[in-house]
Amino acid sequence: MASYSHFLGRKVTVQYRAGDILVPASGTFVADSGRSIFLEQHIEQRGKRSYFRWEIPYGYLHCLEEVSEPQSDAAAAPAPELPERRAAAAAAAQAPSDAPSILRLPQRPKTA
Repeated sequence: MASYSHFLGRKVTVQYRAGDILVPASGTFVADSGRSIFLEQHIEQRGKRSYFRWEIPYGYLHCLEEVSEPQSDAAAAPAPELPERRAAAAAAAQAPSDAPSILRLPQRPKTA
């Protein structure tokens, strides 16, 4: 009997035991075999789409929660501007136009 089948197709976060530690994982709940659950996560790296799939046996599950979808109003609202960013934007606006547009950061010393 599949114990977690009501999560099929939903976004979930899971904590499972790997040795002596708890490991978090998140993705779409894609299958429940009755002994294990399967999560899948799609990603895009360097223009290439790929996916990861986890099989987590019931005995290793610690916590399983459905992820609630973010509110559309919260997603549409712009992030509040921090005072540090405001000051940096003002300084950038006052910079001469012939100044280099790339900020060079000092190189860290190489360690052996």
